[in-house]
Amino acid sequence: MTTNKFKKGSHIARSGEICDRIHLIRKGLVRGYFNYNDNDITTWISIDNEMVTSISGFFKNEPGLENIQCLEDTFTESLSYEDMHFALKHFKEMSELYRVLMERYYLSSEYRSFMARIPNARDRFEYFRSFTDQKVINRLPKKYLASLLNIRPETLSRLDLKYIEV
Repeated sequence: MTTNKFKKGSHIARSGEICDRIHLIRKGLVRGYFNYNDNDITTWISIDNEMVTSISGFFKNEPGLENIQCLEDTFTESLSYEDMHFALKHFKEMSELYRVLMERYYLSSEYRSFMARIPNARDRFEYFRSFTDQKVINRLPKKYLASLLNIRPETLSRLDLKYIEV
C-alpha cells in the first residue's frame, strides 16, 4: 500500500492513460468525468472510505476512458495493479475483498443507470437523494451536482434549495 496526497483540482487518473492503482479514499471528495463536445460530464462521485479507480484503465490494464479529479484535498492509500493480482492469487482474503468491491461498484452503477433514465429533473434529484447522504450532497460543488444529475446549473438553482442546504 502506498499513501498518497492529492491537492484540490489535481487528477488521480486521466483519460487515455493507464490507471495502474486502485485507491481507498481516507479523506476527500473526488469525481469521475469525461469530456464530450468540450464539456466535462460528471458520472460519479466518491468520498471518505470509498474505493476509486478508472474501471477501464485499472481492470483492463489499458488506457482509461475517464478522468478522476479531486474536488477537495484528498488522501488515499493505493494498491498497484500488479500487487492486487499478486494478492488475489496468493491470499484467500483478498478474493473476498475483491468480491465486496465488485458488488459495491455494480450497485453504484445500477443506481446511476436508473437515475440517468428518470426524465424529470426534480425526480432525478429526489432519486439521487434517496441513495446519497445529505452530507455528501452538501460537500459537492453545485456545478458538479448539476452535471451528475444531467441538468443545467440554472435548473438546479430552481429546484427547492431547502433540500440541498439542509
